[in-house]
Amino acid sequence: MKAVVLAGGYATRMWPITKHRPKMFLPIGDSTVIDRIFAELEADERIDEVFVSTNERFAADFEAHLADSEFDKPQLSIEDTTEEDDKFGVVGALAQLIDRENVDDDLLIIAGDNLISFDIDDFLDYFQEQDAPTLAAYDVGSREKAKSYGLVELEGDRVVDFQEKPDDPRSTLVSIACYAFPRDSLSLLSTYLEEGNNPDEPGWFVQWLQNRESTYAYTFEGAWFDIGTPESYLDAVSWHLDGESLIADSATLENVTIGNNVHVMGNVTLEETTVDHAVIFPSATVQNGDIRRSIIDEGTYLEDLDLAGALIGAHTTITNGSP
Repeated sequence: MKAVVLAGGYATRMWPITKHRPKMFLPIGDSTVIDRIFAELEADERIDEVFVSTNERFAADFEAHLADSEFDKPQLSIEDTTEEDDKFGVVGALAQLIDRENVDDDLLIIAGDNLISFDIDDFLDYFQEQDAPTLAAYDVGSREKAKSYGLVELEGDRVVDFQEKPDDPRSTLVSIACYAFPRDSLSLLSTYLEEGNNPDEPGWFVQWLQNRESTYAYTFEGAWFDIGTPESYLDAVSWHLDGESLIADSATLENVTIGNNVHVMGNVTLEETTVDHAVIFPSATVQNGDIRRSIIDEGTYLEDLDLAGALIGAHTTITNGSP
């Protein structure tokens, strides 16, 4: 079996934090979003190759990241795009990757910005039992949230209807970006595209596919975070920290109040400051501040600020509310 980790997005909703780094490299505790996935794929003996599908802009970042990692399986497969407007769409990029890498095995596809609580090997066990296209499905608990995803309707475990981003969801069970396809189904990606169908979201392909082949859903409870917004990233950090806080040994704290779910990284300096539900990247300095539900990038200097829901880019200086 092969695996594809989708890592080609530009994460514009999280700029400036992700303007110069892939969002998959955002830390979740002592690891990163994508390294949690790599670790599981590395441990599963059924998977012999892992293709990391990314774009030209971030290719060097991934090369350096993988070179410094402990993982042997991941290898880059680079899309010929450098800007959001150039993207082929996920389905188009997948079809190109399968052709480019000569993939002729069962294929696992998972988004590199997915933080999930189930074990990938359990998902693959279920896929192999069905020996048919399989997706992972999760109850988001809100019809409003369901509007942003692919809605799944089941009879037993079989998908009998699929609606991508419906205006009026009939339920709250949605497909997350985790799929497995038997090798014999891979050629249908090209068929789908040749018929002029939507090349963007995999959900459009699943909607088309489930009318042609039996397609199954692996439903799970627990946690799932689609890390595409600052809010979802902070929620993922909070889930991982579970009310605790992670403070680097090299951080300097003087007269500081640390609340819940705070991650303070190396060489950060905090003075006369309160921090709650926040992530502060290396070498940032905050003096006389109140930081809540915010992300502060590296090398930043903040003084006399009260921030809530803020996203502060790297090497920014703001004092007394004025840049």
